[in-house]
Amino acid sequence: MGNADLRSLAALSDVSFGDLGGSVVAVDAHNWLYRYLTTTVKFTSEAKYTTSEGEEVANLIGIVQGLPKFFEHDLTPVFVFDGAVTDLKDDEVEKRREQRERYESELEAARAAGDTTRVAKLDSRTQRLTETIVDTTRDLLELLDVPIVDAPAEGEGQASVMARRGNVDYVGTEDYDALLFGAPMTLRQITSKGDPELMDFEATLERHDLTWEQLVDAAILMGTDFNEGISGIGPKTAVKELHEHGDLYAVLEARGEHIDHADRIRSLFLDPAVTDDYEIPDSIEPDIDAARAFVTEQWEVDADEVARGFERIDESVVQTGLDRWA
Repeated sequence: MGNADLRSLAALSDVSFGDLGGSVVAVDAHNWLYRYLTTTVKFTSEAKYTTSEGEEVANLIGIVQGLPKFFEHDLTPVFVFDGAVTDLKDDEVEKRREQRERYESELEAARAAGDTTRVAKLDSRTQRLTETIVDTTRDLLELLDVPIVDAPAEGEGQASVMARRGNVDYVGTEDYDALLFGAPMTLRQITSKGDPELMDFEATLERHDLTWEQLVDAAILMGTDFNEGISGIGPKTAVKELHEHGDLYAVLEARGEHIDHADRIRSLFLDPAVTDDYEIPDSIEPDIDAARAFVTEQWEVDADEVARGFERIDESVVQTGLDRWA
């Protein structure tokens, strides 16, 4: 999910949705979806999103409840999906798998004990983006005419490059790694109530008198999803060491330390694998009737759970003229 230590370095400010109207946001799809998925599971009865075949598609409720936030504020979302996971992330993936297995074990115990409060909490923590969840998410987005981009690697890297090229106005993610990918402006907390938080790349560099490369070096010294950090190095120390020594390699030499695959990790952020195979449409015309049938009839989601979400989407099409977006 990205190194939270980066928050103490990031230049953050509040921004009003009212100031964002007409913008295009490249959304880190897996990040956004996971947050709505876990929230739905935590607060919604399992029977509401489980089909007669036992398939759980809580994601469909989350999408219908989450998308209106974009539409009502005249924002065009472009959902960017992750591609292949680099082998450098194997350790992080294994840690998350082991953590999920611990939660699943605790979940079984909570169910046996009849502890419904803890069951709801742990059920949300054991969620993962299954093939069914990803496929049904994509199908629903297509019915709602929401653009999709398939990244060859990290979706956040793809979204950040799109923003740097001026194809979109913002990256939408909760992950601070958007800074490391050089996203000029990132909208955080877009899944939360209220207005979002703006993360400014250039202001972050200026605040700490760092180059982009040095910011990435600071993150590597602290630790990323791709490597363990150097013991004793936090945000302040990382910046201090880089001001004193210049770059990652000089800091490591001065401290007598080594980080495996440092060059590859640096390159993952500074030159991520991306695709040019995408288009930002001139208009968005959601087929709400087809989307509603897909969710409630094909996938048997309780119609009451998505009724208001579809109403909000329908109302926002009229109010903001989604079919005239450009």
